[in-house]
Amino acid sequence: MNYADVGQRGEEIARKLLRKRGYRILETNVRGHFGEIDIVARQQRCHVFVEVRTKTGDSFGTPEESITQHKKHKLVTCALAYVASHPELHEAEWRIDVVAIELDENGRQVRAEIIESAVPTD
Repeated sequence: MNYADVGQRGEEIARKLLRKRGYRILETNVRGHFGEIDIVARQQRCHVFVEVRTKTGDSFGTPEESITQHKKHKLVTCALAYVASHPELHEAEWRIDVVAIELDENGRQVRAEIIESAVPTD
């Protein structure tokens, strides 16, 4: 699997997992001035911005460990820009979750985990 295939497979697994856990997918691959939000969803009354991290193999740590401080800052900036451009969300509760996915060399799921509020928003 090449890098793009791994990413697509990860996002497919993430969407299925989120739906199974009661999230309603609102948008995917939302591109903005500051970057891209993989998935915008809603879980009960909370809007959730989801970063999907997919890895094959265990070199360089887990998928969630690959999120640097710079990336965390970028995720918060993207979420804030999204909220600012959607007036109905100005008073809404929101958070940033991470879906960590590990695949084997054949693209089969080894692990998929939702980490709620993985990125601090304050």
